[in-house]
Amino acid sequence: MNQMLQDPQAETSKAEVEVPQPPVPQGPATEHPRFAKPQRVAFVQACWHRDVVEEARIAFMKEAEARHLTHVDVFEVPGSFEIPLHAQVLAKTRRYTAIVAAGLVVDGGIYRHEFVADTVIKALMDVQLRTEVPVFSAVLTPQQFHETEVHYDFFRRHFAIKGVEVAAACAETLLGLERLRGQVAAGIVG
Repeated sequence: MNQMLQDPQAETSKAEVEVPQPPVPQGPATEHPRFAKPQRVAFVQACWHRDVVEEARIAFMKEAEARHLTHVDVFEVPGSFEIPLHAQVLAKTRRYTAIVAAGLVVDGGIYRHEFVADTVIKALMDVQLRTEVPVFSAVLTPQQFHETEVHYDFFRRHFAIKGVEVAAACAETLLGLERLRGQVAAGIVG
């Protein structure tokens, strides 16, 4: 994510900082298609900056329910670096039709945040391709993150938006795979 935020050292007061607001839904609620078979999703959440990351989980759960994904198991791991191994173990159980990962990778410590984020995303893709269980990422790496209330507020809202987006991607992918697998089984595709 390449969002530029106010420098926390600037003389600007919090009241003067313009922080984007998430979009407000318009019109009646959309009726989403139902699945032919029950779907079970694992949501793997990093605990680092839990108060920010949990916004993705809260928004995901609400949107997932609206999209008829009602069986969601939540797992917590210490940080984003630990997500891929948990995703792989969960995928290999064959209990889950999808896995969602959420974490916030910030600059600091012994690793550069770009390295950690790239490593996590590549590992999640590897899990998906090896197991054929779709894996979705809401693991975000801000270009700059300062432990100020302005940044925390911005990223809480941003993670809520990402939670809705990853729930939509998860449901749409599972619906598409359900159709595709049905077509393969019927000999229509293949």
